[in-house]
Amino acid sequence: MDNPQVHPAFSTPATHIFDDDVAPTEALSDVRRSPEQLHVRYEIDRTVAEIKRGKWKRIALQFPDNMLPDAPAVCERLSRQLLHDPLKPVAVKPGSDDSHQTNNPGPRKLFILADTSYGACCVDEIAAEHVSADVVVHYGRACLSPTARLPVIHAFTHQPLATDAVIESFKHTYRDHDESIILMADTIYASHLQNIDSILKVQGYTSIFTTNIVHDPSSPLPNRTVPESVYRDPEKLGEWQLFHISDPPDSLLLTLASRVSGIRVYPTQAATTGQVMAVPAVSTKAALRRRYGLLASASTVPIFGILVNTLSVKNYLHVVEHVKSCISAAGKKSYTFVVGKINAAKVANFSEIGAWVVIGCWESSLIDSSDFWKPILTPFELELALASDDARVWTGEWKSDFQTILDAAARHADGGDSVKIHAQAEASAADGEAGYVDSESESAPPEFDLRTGRYVSHSRPMLAQFQSASANHHDKRLQGDGSALVLRPKGDMVSIGNEASPGAEFLQLNRTWKGLGSDLEIGYDTSELNNSVAVEEGRSGLARGYLSVHSATER
Repeated sequence: MDNPQVHPAFSTPATHIFDDDVAPTEALSDVRRSPEQLHVRYEIDRTVAEIKRGKWKRIALQFPDNMLPDAPAVCERLSRQLLHDPLKPVAVKPGSDDSHQTNNPGPRKLFILADTSYGACCVDEIAAEHVSADVVVHYGRACLSPTARLPVIHAFTHQPLATDAVIESFKHTYRDHDESIILMADTIYASHLQNIDSILKVQGYTSIFTTNIVHDPSSPLPNRTVPESVYRDPEKLGEWQLFHISDPPDSLLLTLASRVSGIRVYPTQAATTGQVMAVPAVSTKAALRRRYGLLASASTVPIFGILVNTLSVKNYLHVVEHVKSCISAAGKKSYTFVVGKINAAKVANFSEIGAWVVIGCWESSLIDSSDFWKPILTPFELELALASDDARVWTGEWKSDFQTILDAAARHADGGDSVKIHAQAEASAADGEAGYVDSESESAPPEFDLRTGRYVSHSRPMLAQFQSASANHHDKRLQGDGSALVLRPKGDMVSIGNEASPGAEFLQLNRTWKGLGSDLEIGYDTSELNNSVAVEEGRSGLARGYLSVHSATER
C-alpha cells in the first residue's frame, strides 16, 4: 500500500466554511412508535426487573445516535414503572457491596447519555461517572467487552427481521440438510434465532447449532456459545460452516473467517427488506493481505504511538503495559496518547510517529488506515511486527480480545529474539562488558524496509542508546571517580530529563519549525540590526472570516 510522503492538507477553504459534508454513521430514526412498540423494543419490563433486583438508585441510560429520538419516551416509561417502587432502607452488613444503597432511600433518578466518549458499542463509564451513576443501561448492539468499574444492563432491543426471507435464503444456500452449520446473528437480531432454528429443523435440517449470547469475547465464537464438541476441542470449530445474519464488524469477520470452515453473511439491508438470495461465501484473503502488509511495513519503525481509545474496558491498563514492554524489548520507543474519536487529522499532528497501536474494545481496535498518514495496528499485529523475520509467520489466525493476548503473552514469557538481545545487553552492562554489547550489535542481521528495499540503520534507537550507555558505564568504572571530562559519543541521542528521546531527536533534525520564536536569530552587529523588520498587525475578527489590515482599510 502506498503511503503519502507528506502531510495531507487538513485546512478548509474559505468558500467551504459552512459546508458540512460529513455523512452520519447511521440515520436518525424518524418513525414515531406507539407506547406498546417502545415497551417491547426496549425491553422495559426486563430492565425494570433488573434495576429493582440490583437496588440501584442512579441509572444512566446510554443510547446510540440512531435511537436518541426514542430516549425521552423510554426514560419516561422506566421512570413511571420505577416510581411505584422507591428504595427503602434495608439492614445489611457493613462493608458489603450494597451498604452504600441503604443510606440513600427515596425515588430513583435516570439520566440519558448521548454523544459517547468512544464507540457506541462500548459502555461509556466515563459519562456515567459524571452523574455518579450506580449502573448503566446500554441500548443497541454491543461489543460486550467486560467493564472495569460499573455494572451494566444490556438491552439489545428487538429489531424487526424478515424471518421468512432469511429461512428461504438459508435453504437456497445450503442444499445438504446434513451439513454442520452454526446459526449466528448480530446482537440486535439474536432474539429471532430460536424461531428460525425450530422452523429449519422441522424442514429437515439435522445438524444446526444455534448460538446464544454470552459475555465472553475470548470464546472461539466471540460472545457466543459453541457446540459441545468445540468446548472439548476448539480445533473442531474448523469443521463447521457459519451462517451470520447482518453484516459483522471487520474484526469479528476476520476472527470468524479464520476459525470456521466457511462463512456466509446475510446482509443487514436484506434482513430488513426481506430479500431472498443464495448467500455467497465471504472471503477475507484480501483483507488479511492488507493487514499483513501494514504490519510488515511497521517492522522497521523506530517510534510507535500507543492510542488508548478506552478507559472502560477491563484489563486495558494491562494491555497498555504489555504493549509498552514489547516495544521497549524490541529496542524501540513508544509514546502514549489518550484519544476519544480517532481521525486522520488528530494523529497526523505527530509526524515523528512511524506507526500507531490502538487499544480499544476488541471490535473497534481494527481501523482501516487507508486515510491515515501512518499505519494503525492492533496489539496482536504489533506482536507480529516486532517479531524477527524468521519468527514472523502469518497463519491467517486473528486475535482481537485483550484476554487472549495477555494469556498468550503469559505462556510465552521467555520472549522473542529482541527480548533476548535486550536481556543480554542488561547482563553485559551489569558486568561491565561493553565490548560484548558492541559485538552483539555488530553481529545482528541487517534490517531492510520491505516496501522500498532500503537498509534501515535506526530501526532500534533505544537498543543502540542502551548499548552506548553500557559503554559509558564501563568507561566510568575504568576511570574511577568519574571527575575527568568524557567525550560524548557521536551517535548519542538527544535526552530530556536524562532519558533518551527519539521524538526530540526527530524535532531537532527533521522539523524546520520548532515553535514560536525558534526562527528568530538575535544579532548584535549594526549591519544585522538593519535587516530586522517592524512588527505588523495581524488578522483580527471572528474565526469564520478573519480581517487583515489591508481588507479593513479598503472597506
